[in-house]
Amino acid sequence: MSNKVWFITGASKGLGLSLVKQVLNVGQQVAATSRKAEELIQAVGHYSKNFLPLQVDLTNEVEVSAALDNTIQQFGRIDVVVNNAGYGIGGSVEELTDAETRQAFDVNVFATLNVIRHAMPYLRAQHAGHIINISSIAGLTGNTGWSIYAAAKFAIVGLSEVLAQDVRSMGIHVTVVAPGAFRTSFLTPESLVLTTRPIEEYKEVRAMHEKYIQMDGTQAGDPEKAAAAMRAITEMQEPPVYLLLGEDAYERAFQKIEKMSEAFKQMETVTKSTAF
Repeated sequence: MSNKVWFITGASKGLGLSLVKQVLNVGQQVAATSRKAEELIQAVGHYSKNFLPLQVDLTNEVEVSAALDNTIQQFGRIDVVVNNAGYGIGGSVEELTDAETRQAFDVNVFATLNVIRHAMPYLRAQHAGHIINISSIAGLTGNTGWSIYAAAKFAIVGLSEVLAQDVRSMGIHVTVVAPGAFRTSFLTPESLVLTTRPIEEYKEVRAMHEKYIQMDGTQAGDPEKAAAAMRAITEMQEPPVYLLLGEDAYERAFQKIEKMSEAFKQMETVTKSTAF
C-alpha cells in the first residue's frame, strides 16, 4: 500500500468520518474539512501529525483555496481528493423555495466544483491524483419526493463522467461513487432537510419521506466497508469511473438501465425518423 495524502470534505460524520479514521489508522495523511473544526476533532478522536483538521465553508472559494494551500504546506502534495460534503433535501419542486433549492445546489454541487477548481493546479503539476466525487444512487435513479436532491446528485454524475475524460491525459483519475442506503446520520435532521411547506395533494411524497425516516438505523450498508472500498480503488492502477456501493444501489442501477433501454427501443422508429 502506497503512502497517500488525502483531502476529504464533509468529514465530521458519515462516510467521510469513516474514511478519515481508516486513512489515519493505516498511517496515511489526511486533511479533513468540516463547517466546525471542533466537531471534526472530537469526532476523529485524536490529533496526530498525519491529521490536519480544517474549518471550511465549501461554498466560499477563498476558504477552499486556503484549505488546499494549507494542505500542501503541511504535507507537500495531495494524492486523493474526496468530495463527500452534502446533505439530503426532500419535497416536491413547488414545496421547496428558491432559496432552499439554491442552497442544496451550493452545498451538493458548487462546493464540489470549488474544490476541484482549486485542487486541479496541484494535481496537474504532479501529473497524478485521484478525484472521488460522492454522488448517490439517487444520482442515477431518483425516487418520489426527492427531485431536488436527485437533480444535484445527477449533476455530480455528469460532472464526473466528463471530468474523467478531461483530465485522463494528465495522469489524473476520477471516480463517481453512488452509494445506496448506509447506516450513517444521513436520515437525521442534521443531514436531512424536509420541506416546511407541505401541500396536501402530494400524498405519495409524504409517504416516501416517512418510509425513509423509518429506515434510519436499519440501513443495510456498513459505512466502514464503504470506506474500505473507496480506499481500495485508490490503490488500483486503473480505478473505475463509476463505483456503486450497496446491493440496493446495484439493483436500482440495473433496473434503471433496463427501463431506459426499453424506452429507447420503444421509440426507435420515431427517434430515427428525425433526420433530413
